[in-house]
Order: sequence, then C-alpha cells, then structure tokens
Amino acid sequence: MPKFSFTAGFSPAGGQPEAIQKLAEGVEKGQKHQVLQGVTGSGKTMVVAQMIQEIQRPTLVMSPNKTLAAQLCSEFRSFFPQNAVEYFVSYYDYYQPEAYIPRSDTYIEKDSSRNDEIDRLRQSATRALLTRPDVIVVASVSCIYGVGSPEDYLGESVEIHAGEGFRRDIFLRKLTNLQYQRNDVDFGRSRFRVRGDTVDVQPSYDQIATRIQFNGDEVERIVQLDPLTGEVIGDVESFQVFPATHYVTPREKLLRALDAISEELEERVGWFESQGKLLEAQRLRQRTMFDLEMMRETGSCAGIENYSRHLTGRRPGQEPYTLMDFLPKDTLIVVDESHVGVPQIGGMYGGDRSRKIPLVDYGFRLPSALDNRPLTFAEWERKVQQVVYVTATPG
Repeated sequence: MPKFSFTAGFSPAGGQPEAIQKLAEGVEKGQKHQVLQGVTGSGKTMVVAQMIQEIQRPTLVMSPNKTLAAQLCSEFRSFFPQNAVEYFVSYYDYYQPEAYIPRSDTYIEKDSSRNDEIDRLRQSATRALLTRPDVIVVASVSCIYGVGSPEDYLGESVEIHAGEGFRRDIFLRKLTNLQYQRNDVDFGRSRFRVRGDTVDVQPSYDQIATRIQFNGDEVERIVQLDPLTGEVIGDVESFQVFPATHYVTPREKLLRALDAISEELEERVGWFESQGKLLEAQRLRQRTMFDLEMMRETGSCAGIENYSRHLTGRRPGQEPYTLMDFLPKDTLIVVDESHVGVPQIGGMYGGDRSRKIPLVDYGFRLPSALDNRPLTFAEWERKVQQVVYVTATPG
C-alpha cells in the first residue's frame, strides 16, 4: 500500500505530466541534482507533489523564508491530507542575537520573543520523522542551524502501555528529565499535572493531552482528552512522550559535558591571564560558572545552545546536529526558490561566525560556542542524497 496518497480536484496539464515523469525517473535512477523551472503560477508545487506521489519517499522542502514556507505547507497539506505534512521554521517572532561591538565596548544581550505554536510545530516535525514513514517537512533555510542530537531525543523518550507495570513516581521523574514542568493549576503544552493516581500530560508537540491512570504499580488506563474542557476523546493502548525540547541530554552525558565545559573554562581563563586580559578572564569565569550551576541543578540554562558541542559529545569543529540528521536516509530534498535559497545556505555560516568571534575574543563565550552554528554549504551538500531545485528564474 502506498505511503503517500495524493489528492487533488484537478489533473496535470500542459507540460506538467512530462515534468513529473522526468523528475520521478531522475530520482529513481539516482540522479543527485535536478532542476524544475517554470514561471510563477505554472503549478510547480503540484508537480513536486505528484512527483512525491510517484517516488513514495519522505521529502524535505526548503524555502527561503517563513511566509513562503507557510504557503507551501498549506498547499502540501491540501494535496496530502492523509499524510504527515509538517512545518519547521524558526520559533522566534522577534530575535536580537547576542553580540559584542569592541569599537564602542557595547554588549548586546540576546533578546527574543518565542512563538509557542511554532515551537509545537517544530517538535511535531521531529517526532513525525522518527515515528512515521509518510512525512513531508516544509522548512525555512534556517533548518541548517543546530538542534540537539536525534539519538538523545529518541533515546530519552518514554513509552508506556496500558496494563504494564510502571511506577508512578518513576514516570514523574522521567517527565521532569524530559524538561516537562509540573503545574497542577495552569495545565498546558510541555506540562503535566498530578491528581492522586492520575497523571495528565500535554506533549510539547500535541494539541491534545493524555491521561495515565495508575493502580498501584500498574498502568490501569490511558486516555486522550481535550486539555481545555477535559472531555475524553478515547482510550489508547500505549503512549510515547518525547522531550519538551530538542536540547535534552541524558544525566550521565550531562555530567560528562559539565566536566568538559569546566576543563575548557580553566584552559581559556588561563590563556586570558597569560595575556594580561584579566577583565576577560573574570567575565568568562563568572558567566560560565553561573551557567554550569544552572545546568547542574535544572538540566538547562539560558543560552544552553552555546554548549551544544559538549552536550552532544562532538569534536571541535565537527558539524552540528540539525534537522537534516532527523531525516530518513532516502529523503528527497526540494529547494524552493532555489535562486534565493542556495545562496542563503552558503552565506549563513560566515554571518554567524563573524558575530560570535568578538564574543569569544572578549570573554563573553567559550571558544566551543563557535560550534553552535549552521552547516557550511559543503556540509549541507554531503548530507543531502538527492536534490530538486525549483526556480522561476532562468539560469
């Protein structure tokens, strides 16, 4: 039975059938690079959708910005109503990155406004990629920025079944380790509440909640419910809950990371002091020690992504984990508006690095913060198996 089921109230016309056939044949033959070119309004999105129907492979569609990504996501959802069409873009409504301007001695603290619904959609996308074969993810080019390790994200998930032995206190501890917050009054996404032997959880990626009823050390019943009204939707046999954040780290791995961060801190502070840069040494020690204490006590801290190299166990300079690492090996990449998108992919690394170097040079961040970065174009090319470039611009 086909994984992808295409639905449309019209059929391909004009040059579309030939384009669909040639693209599908190229993918099946293992052709790495193909181009779909057509004027605006010629139905290129439907051609791509029909091609996905033909090849039956998971697909990542990369768009230059959030607005175009949202439009494409809506179109693909209308074409594939039975499949998982997901949306993965930056969850910031407003974002002022951390920066330091040496010329004027100006430190700009990171300031941002996070969109909770977009964060939910991001979590939904990674969860779908790890649990379903029929996934189309529509993402902005920012998906080449680092996220957490997919192995840790999947490995830390918790699955329970109705009728199995599972202690309530252990389940609550696991939820806390997954960065879920207990709130018995203001229940909502990425939170859980406890009422006697009943635990309600609303996953970070879902709009519905799940209620687990314990009877002693056994899971008696699992039901899904509306988190606002409490109305029961129905019983389920099992429930798998994924972390509330992409930056989740097993406790043993976290402790190793803290040791590695402390070691890097001492080395860097020693270097600053040997150069007579006492202000930078003091600044770096104070900021990093505070972050270490927060991570040790709560498992997280503000700007935790700057320590991602240590938290994921990567080597210096090694490419970060991104959405690309969550994709199945046979995923097809589609770059929409590729005359804009491809240069964006190539330029992101340089822009990110030029902003962070002063932060490292003046003691605001450890050198390992440079490894919290987007992919370089060469790294992106190595990760993709096959690409279709969609453009309305000749050449």
